[in-house]
Amino acid sequence: MSDTPIIELRDVSKGYGEGKDRAEILKTVNLEVKEGEFVAIVGFSGSGKTTLMSLLAGLIKPDAGEVLMKGRAVEGPGPDRGLVFQSYSLMPWLTVRGNVALAVDSVFAGEPKRSRKARTEKYIEMVGLSHAEGRKPAELSGGMRQRVSVARALAMQPEVLLLDEPLSALDALTRAKLQDEFAAISQVEKKTIILITNDVDEAILLADRIIPLDPGPNATLGPSFSVDLPRPRERTAMNSDEAFKRLRGEVTNYLMEKGRNAQSEAGEAVELPNVIPVDIAGRKQRPAPDLPEAYKRAAQSPIEERFVEFFEVRKVYPTPKGPLTVVDGFDLKMKKGEFVTLIGHSGCGKSTVLSMAAGLTDISSGGIVLDGREVASAGPDRAVVFQAPSLMPWLTARENVALGVDRVYPNASVAERRDVVEHYLHRVGLSDAMHRKAADLSNGMKQRVGIARAFALSPKLLLLDEPFGMLDSLTRWDLQDVLMDVWKRTRVTAVCVTHDVDEAILLADRVVMMTNGPKAKIGKIMTVDLPRPRTRRELLEHPDYYRYRQEVLSFLQDYEGGAHPKETAGTAAGKADGAGDEAKEAA
Repeated sequence: MSDTPIIELRDVSKGYGEGKDRAEILKTVNLEVKEGEFVAIVGFSGSGKTTLMSLLAGLIKPDAGEVLMKGRAVEGPGPDRGLVFQSYSLMPWLTVRGNVALAVDSVFAGEPKRSRKARTEKYIEMVGLSHAEGRKPAELSGGMRQRVSVARALAMQPEVLLLDEPLSALDALTRAKLQDEFAAISQVEKKTIILITNDVDEAILLADRIIPLDPGPNATLGPSFSVDLPRPRERTAMNSDEAFKRLRGEVTNYLMEKGRNAQSEAGEAVELPNVIPVDIAGRKQRPAPDLPEAYKRAAQSPIEERFVEFFEVRKVYPTPKGPLTVVDGFDLKMKKGEFVTLIGHSGCGKSTVLSMAAGLTDISSGGIVLDGREVASAGPDRAVVFQAPSLMPWLTARENVALGVDRVYPNASVAERRDVVEHYLHRVGLSDAMHRKAADLSNGMKQRVGIARAFALSPKLLLLDEPFGMLDSLTRWDLQDVLMDVWKRTRVTAVCVTHDVDEAILLADRVVMMTNGPKAKIGKIMTVDLPRPRTRRELLEHPDYYRYRQEVLSFLQDYEGGAHPKETAGTAAGKADGAGDEAKEAA
């Protein structure tokens, strides 16, 4: 690795618009990247990361300062800088081979046809797509399309590879696989790589150096964090490495500190009125006579606090090839006020379980009981927060929350219902935005409305289906804290589906790990004995945190790629954990 920078930013500033409408994005940014170095730039959404990448690629020009490539001013895009975007930008009418060959033919037009063909084939093979080279983009998964983009960029033989959040649109498992592939390719190609990401773990896994981009306006680069971890890096093994833990804590804490909202909420929250939802007010607290026989038998147990019970829950879908059992015998008992997270690979039936609990999907056999009554249909005693918050775009944030409140509290006065709505909007940090239409809110703000709406219903059971899955990881941290802050005041019984190991541990009293589908069931249950209230900062510093993290990572690794390990120690431990929890309940 040469000490001479191959690409530089010198006192670069960039903004958009004129006069009062001008937005200052970047201010006096300096960056030097050496040849062969892998640099990860980490920052919040809207902090100017993509503007920074566009400047490096020569797609836009700075308002002040210089962008230099090997000491020469960058005047525009060029083949010496290969760019991979978050969106794939493939030619939909061309095959995998055609998309890669198009780039090769444009850059190496003077080479013989045989050489260009060999170059195309080399990089298609490098990203593992030789078997699919005749397919068009519409026939490929998101992960495969991004592999084509990487092959195309590498095949142009750029001196610097620019990766603009290339994996952020992918599910957790596909993202992990491509991270490993990027790591391997970077070691083979020895390219200079600049990666824009919002994922601290991704940055540590891949980079030689991590640089935070402090939030704007007038965003600038923060201090460099050197990643002195040996390669190859394996995520499960790194979890027990003290150097990894220390670096992860340092970068995370820096980002959290910089991302904290400087403005404190104006005034105190609106006081929550003492009104009772009609669904609860009119309900007798005793089991209904129409409970399934299986539940009647199970109810003879001496355990009393079965506020929520899933018993022998199965879901079977008819298919042209016969019945497909998605969930096969999901059994779980929950105490009132308990927070459970469900985690597992895509297709393991997590969201199906949640949908059955919400009454949105029929149960094929078994049953779900909430507070002594069987779940047979949707109802306001269960509030659901989906990955997309499903707001009415023409209504304000306040009006979206009021829709449910007006239904659930019909006996409350207009003023009391207004106070319920405004209390929870204040709690999620939307006091100043409650009169803005949903269409004008960011994704993170929309999800805050969704959380406020759910809590405002005073539900008996809160169901969260990957509520932060569409958000960048740094915005997730913020909303996880918001969720925890509101939950600690209500202690509503909650179930949250997630792909995120850290989220699962942060939120939960118990983490329920599911085996792969079809015929998915609970593989392991882990009790999280960490003090509440919890914050991400405190979690990273707790001596037991990485032990819990390792347990979940090991389970997921056993089931990676659709594997179905035999029911051995893992499942037995899960059953033992569940039995242990029931013993505690009985005590």
